This record gives sequence, C-alpha cells and structure tokens, in this order.
Amino acid sequence: MSKQGFDYWFQWQVPVCALLFIIPAVVAVRYIKKEKAEPLRSFDLWNCCWRNLSPIWLLLYRAFSFICLAWMLYSTVSITGPFVFFFYTQWTFSLVMLYFALGTVISAHGCWMSTKKSSSEEGTTTFEEEEFKDKIKLSSSHAKKEINQNAGLWGYLMQAMYQTCAGASILTDLVFWCLLVPLLANVQFELTLLIGCLHAVNVVFLIGDTALNGLPFKWFGFAYFVLWSCLYITFQWIVHACGFMTWWPYPFLELNTPWAPLWYWRYFIFPVIGYTHNFSKPKIMFCPDCFHELLLG
Repeated sequence: MSKQGFDYWFQWQVPVCALLFIIPAVVAVRYIKKEKAEPLRSFDLWNCCWRNLSPIWLLLYRAFSFICLAWMLYSTVSITGPFVFFFYTQWTFSLVMLYFALGTVISAHGCWMSTKKSSSEEGTTTFEEEEFKDKIKLSSSHAKKEINQNAGLWGYLMQAMYQTCAGASILTDLVFWCLLVPLLANVQFELTLLIGCLHAVNVVFLIGDTALNGLPFKWFGFAYFVLWSCLYITFQWIVHACGFMTWWPYPFLELNTPWAPLWYWRYFIFPVIGYTHNFSKPKIMFCPDCFHELLLG
C-alpha cells in the first residue's frame, strides 16, 4: 500500500469514488422518505407465514440464531480483539445478531400477548383471519385489533435491520468467497473454520428466518443496505484521513489505483441486483398462494 499523505486525498479517484457512494446515499434517503408512510402491522413481526405453524417456532429459531451468532462474535473478538470491527464482515455480523436479538424480544412479546388475550376471553369463538390465511387462532375481538395494530418504532427498526442485513450479508459473503479467498487466502489471512462460519451462517440464518417470518420483503429495502454500506465507507475514509490507519482492510477500497472507481461501483451494484431475487423469489416460488399478498401486496 502506498503511504497516505496530503497528496493522497487529492488524486482524481477520490472525488469520483466519493460521488459513487454519496449519490446512492442521497437517492436512498429520498426513497426511504417516500416509502416510509407504508404501514407495517405488528402482527407481521412475530407471526409465522406458514399455516398452522405456531409463532413459538419462530421465537425459538430467532433465539437459537442469536445465541449462535453471539457466541461466534465473542469468539472472534476474544481471539483478535476489537480490531476486527474495522472490517465490514463484523459490522454486518453484529447487525444480523442484533436483528435476531430484537426479533426474539418482539416474538416473545407477541406470543405472550396473544396467549394472554386468548385466555382472558373464554367462551368467545375463534377464527382464522382470512386476510393473512392465519397460522394461529386468536379470540376474534383481539385478533382484529392485533393484526390491524401498527408496528411502532421498534417494529419499523426491526424491518429496517432485516432489509439491511439481506443486502449486506450477500455483499459480505460474495466478496469473501469469490474474491478474497481465491486471491488472498494463505497470503494475508488463514481460512479457519471460525472465519468460514462468519462468512456463511449469517446468510443461512437469515434465509431460515425469511422462510418462517411474515415480514413483507419489498424493493425499497435495498435503500437501507445502500446507506449501511455508505456508512462503512465513510467510517473507513475518516479513519484513514485522520491517520489512524495506513492500510485498507479490503484491497478494493484502495484509492491509489485507476481502477478504484470501477471497484466502488461494482460492489454497490451487484448485491442490489440480487437483493430481492435471493431472498423473496424462492419464498414466492415454493408457496405462491400463501405468500402472494404477504410479499407483493
């Protein structure tokens, strides 16, 4: 790597690369503001999308995923120290872990409230909500209230984290397995079981959660991923501009090369193209009748 000094930040690549992530960030913010009025029901946050499958299973899955991710992150930090958080992998891995932590709490609250409400209305009839092809039976008066209730701040935060994790996890694993492992394995790092798991289980757990949950998955979610990636690049630029680091954690972030704009463009565009395809399309393909309204409505 070249020595970074005052002249380093006055190369022509710097403003070009800056525009390549500033413009998407501005577009993403405008897009989120435009779409944020779309309602999100609290019922979607903790209920399963499969008929007759209790939301308890989703709760257990999220709790198990959180414990596994927390253990792997703890093991990584205990071995290498907090230095690992200079890498995008740990940013994304931590976000996925926090998503499952919040999802576990929300699922537990939803299951507890539904059980409490059902037991408090003995003698009332139960029914399956036709709109959602309900997976659990709730007492009628509370079912309508529960399903039509807006998610609130924590619910929208959970959805934003879910949408961000999808794109960020795809980016992390694609870059690692398709670029870093073939070119840099056994040169700049050793591929161990723990490192391999860090770049695989995040997507695996998210796919499992997607197969179970009832969260709507729409195109506007890619904007959260774009902002997340822009935030990481901004962090790296600030760290390097202030002189705290003189090397880049990923070779394609290096600005002292005429290919820098191409790398910055490439790793923003490719994950966005596969964003919805990799998560929502299989769900619709294998059960189109059950998920049509949930995913596309």
